[in-house]
Amino acid sequence: MNLGSPKATVHLIEYMSLTCSHCATFNAEVFPAFKAKYVDTGRVYYTARELLTAPAQVAAAGVMMARCNGGTRYFPIIDQVLRSQSRWQTGDIKSIFLEIAKANGLTEAQFEACLVDEAALTALERRVQYATETDKVTSTPTFFINGVLMPNDRVPSLADLDAAILRAMKPAARQPRGGR
Repeated sequence: MNLGSPKATVHLIEYMSLTCSHCATFNAEVFPAFKAKYVDTGRVYYTARELLTAPAQVAAAGVMMARCNGGTRYFPIIDQVLRSQSRWQTGDIKSIFLEIAKANGLTEAQFEACLVDEAALTALERRVQYATETDKVTSTPTFFINGVLMPNDRVPSLADLDAAILRAMKPAARQPRGGR
């Protein structure tokens, strides 16, 4: 799922899991400023990709709900699911997800149908397989900027993203032409 202009010179890919506390921290503390500074101004094209971390069923349910109805409310739902993590201690995660679904225009029947959509589950499994086998992602959040893996020893700050984006915006060093 994407935000911003596909014509931007910088493409940032974030692999996230809806059960990842570090992803929730990034979502709450860094993403809003990053989005305002770079995505909303057309300087960065942002792609969110999913990975499933434990409990994987909960992460998958959140993704399936976010992609319901063609993903028209994907980013608001992702945000709300990540922000709801602190409420999951009650053990009744399904009622929290249903509340989020209803707040985003889904009926209970639509929400239930999304959770058991075999085609959507198969597509999610293919995306996770791509993440692990092709991009070799093993943890979340993981970020790539113009195809280059950012260090992922901690959740990046806006300053970390600023530096990486600035590097990605610099034109490649000119190659000398011909021989002299």
